[in-house]
Amino acid sequence: MLTAAELEPREDFASFLERDLNKELLRFTTAGSVDDGKSTLIGRLLHDAKAVYEDQLASVKMSRINRSGRAIDFSLLTDGLRAEREQGITIDVAYRYFSTARRKFIIADTPGHEQYTRNMATGASNAALAVILVDGTKGLLPQTRRHAYISALLGIPSVVAAVNKMDLVNYSEERFLELKQDFRELARSFGIESVVSIPISALEGDNVVARSEKMLWYKGATLMEHLETVEIPAALRSEEFRFPVQSVIRPDATFRGFAGRVASGTIRPGDSVLALPSRRRTKVKAIVTYDSELEVAAPQQSVVLRLEDEIDLSRGDLLVSPDAPPSVSDRFAATVVWLDAQPLHLNRTYLVKHCGRLIRAEASRIRFRVNVNDSTEHPAERVEMNEIALVEFAASTPLFFDRYEQNRATGSFILIDPLSNATVGAAMIREELASSVELSPERFTSAEAATGRITNQERAKRHRHVAGMFVIPSGPNVAERFERTLFARGFEAFLFRKEEFPASVRPAVLSALSSAGILVIYAGDLTPEEVGEIETAFEGRIFLLHSAESSPTADEIVHRGLTIAEGLRVANNFVKRHTTDHD
Repeated sequence: MLTAAELEPREDFASFLERDLNKELLRFTTAGSVDDGKSTLIGRLLHDAKAVYEDQLASVKMSRINRSGRAIDFSLLTDGLRAEREQGITIDVAYRYFSTARRKFIIADTPGHEQYTRNMATGASNAALAVILVDGTKGLLPQTRRHAYISALLGIPSVVAAVNKMDLVNYSEERFLELKQDFRELARSFGIESVVSIPISALEGDNVVARSEKMLWYKGATLMEHLETVEIPAALRSEEFRFPVQSVIRPDATFRGFAGRVASGTIRPGDSVLALPSRRRTKVKAIVTYDSELEVAAPQQSVVLRLEDEIDLSRGDLLVSPDAPPSVSDRFAATVVWLDAQPLHLNRTYLVKHCGRLIRAEASRIRFRVNVNDSTEHPAERVEMNEIALVEFAASTPLFFDRYEQNRATGSFILIDPLSNATVGAAMIREELASSVELSPERFTSAEAATGRITNQERAKRHRHVAGMFVIPSGPNVAERFERTLFARGFEAFLFRKEEFPASVRPAVLSALSSAGILVIYAGDLTPEEVGEIETAFEGRIFLLHSAESSPTADEIVHRGLTIAEGLRVANNFVKRHTTDHD
């Protein structure tokens, strides 16, 4: 919020708006252990910076909950959920906006408890600075280590160690210097170089906005002074141009532009760009906004780019610097923060949303899981909620990306469960792995680069499994359930109902589905003669999931079929077998 004092008496409204829009924006996050006083600090910061509306302040004063023993419990300004106020802890991420004469700020107030690690990771993902609270009476705790590790993991380049509750240690300089050294050593072990320590008392307001008269021995900046003057590190300003296309703008036959936000770098009319995945080169004709054309577009600006050539681009495509293109691979390793109650499993297919593009990928290997309390690495077969792990992924189509350390926008993605459509993970790409397909630039030049018919092996690489057929009883919903289960696991599946196809065309249709590399769920009885007609097409991979001697339940049929299907993945040996009783 802007105060009246910031507005010069003779400044007209247009000048005021222009000045305010041109202020630099700093996004920062706060983190701390439970009861470190984090919410109180943010409340005090907002209050002393004159960024709290009168009705908000009145509501807090009248609240029946007040743990501070003072007229105002500043923590209530940010702990907005009823459960947060009742328990005195932060649960969800709370975003707060305020402004001073020098800079605009967005605070992400993140929870400190271990069970809400996922909330901290998501809240801090866009931050340029982290304020980590250290309780002056307790020192560094395991949660302090975890917050410092996550800050380093997310690539937050600047960290403030706010040593709080200095009033409870009699404003001791010796205690502050001791904790300052402890935190500096912790930060250095995680590779955090820019660390500033500030002694504060959030409850009393010492060194938050106003300089403390009780700590005259401290000659550094207050927390607000540091936030207003800290340099936003160049690491967040990648020079390589990256522009993910969000939509195509075509209001009439005379205009065609591509809307999106500049992820990094700058672009001017006349600059050359490379379109991915088509690999077509062109130049920028104009940069258009809602009311004018621009001479230059900078990072985080939402613009429409008009190109000199008519090239095919759609949502999820990328415009990049021709001299510094991103990595191209369908295999990559990423650090994953798991957000869902259902764990991450190997060989299960998820949807990857990256720069507006949605593709399928499966977790092929978990290198290790990280114990964030002591930073040790442990082997794992799955990743539970709030856990962090380095995972290798195999995607259905190549991805265009930079390492997260180089570019946050093109180096990160989210994982979505294809069945529930829930966001289950947040990931940061660490390295490119050897691709399973040839990804030379010429491969993207034209569709005619390769010659000859597509082979079964090529289709298997694309689908990541070979063709097969499951004969299943045509009982109610069993076939549909099995098809849906296979689809959710990333298999190309098709439900073939016997009664929907005349007997004369069944062999030809099934043979075509086999050639396409599809897993066929055959609902109905299959005679030995019919098996003989299509056995060659499926190379013997025909599986009867029921027999006259047994009456398996629907759960047993689905489980048995899924077990067989997992064996048909190309990561395993190619299976060639014909069975009537598969255990």
